[in-house]
Amino acid sequence: MVAMRPLQSFFRATLAPAGLTTKCRHFTMSAVINDRHKLQQEYEHNKILWAGKKLPEDVNPKNVFASNELDLSEIKVYGFDYDYTLANYEPAVEHLIYQLGKNILVSKYRYPDEIKNLKYDKDFAVRGLHYDIEKGLLMKIDQFQQIQMGSVYSGMTPLSEKEVLEIYGKRALPLDYVEGHLRGTPKMAHLADCFSMPEMCLLSQVVQYFKDNDLLYDTVSIFNDVKSAIGSIHPEMHRIVGRNISEYLIKDAGLVTFFERLRNSGKEMFLITNSPFYFVNAGMTYILGENWRDYFDVVVANAKKPNFFVINRPFRELNEEIDTQTWGPVNTLEKGKVYLEGNLNHLQKSKCWQGQQVLYFGDHPYSDLADVSLNHGWRTGAIIWELDYEIQCLNHEEYKKISGWLMVLQTLIESSQDAEDEGCRQLIKEWEKERDDLRKRTKVLFNQFFGSVFRTHDNPTYFSRRLFRFADIYTSQLVNLTNYSINHTYYPRRGVLPHEYKSFFV
Repeated sequence: MVAMRPLQSFFRATLAPAGLTTKCRHFTMSAVINDRHKLQQEYEHNKILWAGKKLPEDVNPKNVFASNELDLSEIKVYGFDYDYTLANYEPAVEHLIYQLGKNILVSKYRYPDEIKNLKYDKDFAVRGLHYDIEKGLLMKIDQFQQIQMGSVYSGMTPLSEKEVLEIYGKRALPLDYVEGHLRGTPKMAHLADCFSMPEMCLLSQVVQYFKDNDLLYDTVSIFNDVKSAIGSIHPEMHRIVGRNISEYLIKDAGLVTFFERLRNSGKEMFLITNSPFYFVNAGMTYILGENWRDYFDVVVANAKKPNFFVINRPFRELNEEIDTQTWGPVNTLEKGKVYLEGNLNHLQKSKCWQGQQVLYFGDHPYSDLADVSLNHGWRTGAIIWELDYEIQCLNHEEYKKISGWLMVLQTLIESSQDAEDEGCRQLIKEWEKERDDLRKRTKVLFNQFFGSVFRTHDNPTYFSRRLFRFADIYTSQLVNLTNYSINHTYYPRRGVLPHEYKSFFV
């Protein structure tokens, strides 16, 4: 084998991002080594080199990140979802949803009274997990539909890799199996919105209760009952939250600054939400003040997204005095009025808002962003509240040290795998065991059950893939945009393809 060190050094010196060259150029192997002692020396040499390298700088959790280039100077119109986009909720909302759903299971669906004793575990699930409806398994999969071993649960019980392979026969699930719901044959549910965490926890705990008490149960029925129970509590949840806004809603004065800046720059704005208007009005009044509607050119409640984007359903005007919808036709959309239901085509024609001039923000990759991005050419922004916590984990010194050494170790394994010496092969197995242990350590830094929302050990998660596909930019809070000018251009990071040069920390 030809030694690669000079060629790798050349590419790193000429192509690697500024500041990374000196960190990376020495982590190489000249050729396959068939001597265990020398291979161990190579390992020790790289470990000493790595220990002396400066760790990467922290990522600012208030940054805005780009999946696709976006020039704000081209944006004339800003649109917003409400829940978890304009409104950020306290954890108490998740506890409320869980409690109400649990009560419905017992009172309406006649589940055992002991179910009432279950407690919400806010640290159990993460957004973006999949639930196998027929098999009753909650799991995390990556962008290639590969199951992340160690993150598959039956109820609250983790399944071993052997058990998972006995059930599925392979690591990767067929696309039709994962996305059957798009074709009318749902096998798996993708739990992608922020309100799904209480649902996942309740579902898993109920399954565990039946298992612990040796009660026969049908996995599909359990799933449907929990889903229906959680879905039915929204009116009651809206009433409770609406009466106790300060207990459930986080107020950020920066939102006023954000909207003032948009208005002073001549931008038009609109709000499209699935929530009822009385609920939105209570929250927006708390967040932006009594005159919050002055910021918006169009306000649409009960929009029934994603159907709002694909079905030509007529708009209905809300008569606020008697809190009911009118029966007359709506031909134009006027500022100061509130509209219900409706459709995107009417909105665009009425306001002459088209394509690339519109930037719409939401928290859900599917119901908020997919259709407007793929079919209408709108630019899109995702508000991902978990991002702040995830970046704090990334910035942790332990994570930096472990993940950096993991990349070096993986390179050693990769370049040594063809060694024929038995001692070398045994050493490589030890390295693989070390790698697996380090992967587990990085996983639990985010969440002890499922790890990061955004990645598995090697790949982006299924959720991340959809996020990056449907969102041009993403950030943890809307107010983070005030850290940039109104004409700022967001540029995506140039990724490294598998056939291109290697660079650590890319």
